[in-house]
Amino acid sequence: MPLKVYDTRRKEKVVFTTMEPGKVSMYVCGVTVYDRCHLGHARCYLAFDLIHRWLEASGYDVHYVQNFTDIDDKIINRSNEMNVDWMGLVNDNIEAYYEDMDLLNILRADDYPRCTDYVDDMIRIIEDLIEKGHAYQADDGVYFHVESAPEKYGVLTGQSIEAVRKGAGGRTEGTGDGKKDHKDFALWKAAKPGEPTWDSPWGAGRPGWHIECTAMSMDYFGQQFDIHGGGHDLRFPHHEAEIFQGECHTGCSPLVHHWMHNGFVNIDGEKMSKSLGNFWTIRDIVEKIDPYVLRFALVNAHYRNPIDMNEALLKEAQKNQNKVLDVYSKSLKLMDESSSISLPIADITSQDTLSKSLGMLEKLGEGFALAMDDDFNSRNAVAKVLGAIREIQKTLDSEIPIEDKNAFASYAVDWLEETAGQILGVLPTRDVVLSEPQEDPRKSEIADEVERLLVERTEARAAKDWDKADSIRDQLNQMGVVVKDTADGPTWDLV
Repeated sequence: MPLKVYDTRRKEKVVFTTMEPGKVSMYVCGVTVYDRCHLGHARCYLAFDLIHRWLEASGYDVHYVQNFTDIDDKIINRSNEMNVDWMGLVNDNIEAYYEDMDLLNILRADDYPRCTDYVDDMIRIIEDLIEKGHAYQADDGVYFHVESAPEKYGVLTGQSIEAVRKGAGGRTEGTGDGKKDHKDFALWKAAKPGEPTWDSPWGAGRPGWHIECTAMSMDYFGQQFDIHGGGHDLRFPHHEAEIFQGECHTGCSPLVHHWMHNGFVNIDGEKMSKSLGNFWTIRDIVEKIDPYVLRFALVNAHYRNPIDMNEALLKEAQKNQNKVLDVYSKSLKLMDESSSISLPIADITSQDTLSKSLGMLEKLGEGFALAMDDDFNSRNAVAKVLGAIREIQKTLDSEIPIEDKNAFASYAVDWLEETAGQILGVLPTRDVVLSEPQEDPRKSEIADEVERLLVERTEARAAKDWDKADSIRDQLNQMGVVVKDTADGPTWDLV
């Protein structure tokens, strides 16, 4: 099955194609660096990290560009509030951005341009838009005139310009702030006292927000490129503004072949907001949970769907992440890369334990690839990994010869590193896994109580008090504990 992606512009899944065979040009809107990154940023850049990883694993040569907005009203306001130099604030937050992304195992983009390095390019584009009648100068700057290209309105959101006209009332004839029409947006903002400014043909000032991405994406990719990504909230006005600017400047359409947008993050059912007191920076959350657990929680949802971050979700992610790490660690310790033992042919219908297990992993691997080819459906891909974890654990616990077990463990390590590691990014390096105990912290919390109950259960079984033994087992099940009776006594683990 070919790779399919959901295109926001076409509003459907389409077969993924590129302008140049084997190569992908991908631009993702980056952060405005006035503060530390929050959970919404983690969702966005992890989503496109997953897309980046799968495209490269599929054989594409990906050129990934992600910008920094390093001049903006928010940056100016924050620097004034803190009484610090705006550029120092920007540099500190860019450094913090890299640290946060590294914590979440997000691969670096190829380029991270800053908008302040592209002011001359923005001025040149604005001059051309004015000359072509798509923009005009006002007392407070330069504006793009949306009515100069009405056919481009609502391309991503489906909004009708006619509906906007009807609902606008008298606002369409002058707005009091220099705009001819309330729909128009700023390309250049006239200088204000105390703000950073650049010289331009329209006087001192600074660029508007939307024009920066047009200048930067065109510098790297020219008039058209393959993927433009960002959060769901950027569709309007930011990305539609880019379509207006870019296509009216070049006369080339479409600007982007595949528009892609990730879903929102809610906290306990509500939109994350500082005013609601549910605003989490990445630093806040990784102080409480392992960054890989946060990554697992986020990849265990389709990138386009909204995700509700809550305690239950994080506990589930912790449980599943620990399962993956536990089986990966066991496989690493059992594997023998120098073994000359040949594994049997993978055959899911075989009666041979090893052959059947290899067949199951082969099928799960195919399912993983199909899930990722279906618009990067990481939720289904995670399900295949968890299915593989159960299969690997079962085979490692079976009575097959140790030599076969060693060879199978090597295969299992490769399988997990390719899927959970290389693509989903939820596996730390081998050295980290082998150097740290992978004990589920929940086990230590209930270990004393479980051990006490197991002793009582053993005594009840010895006294042939089966009702009491069964009652204790039910109690353990309610605690999420699974008991396995062995020749050396009972062992236990969490579900």
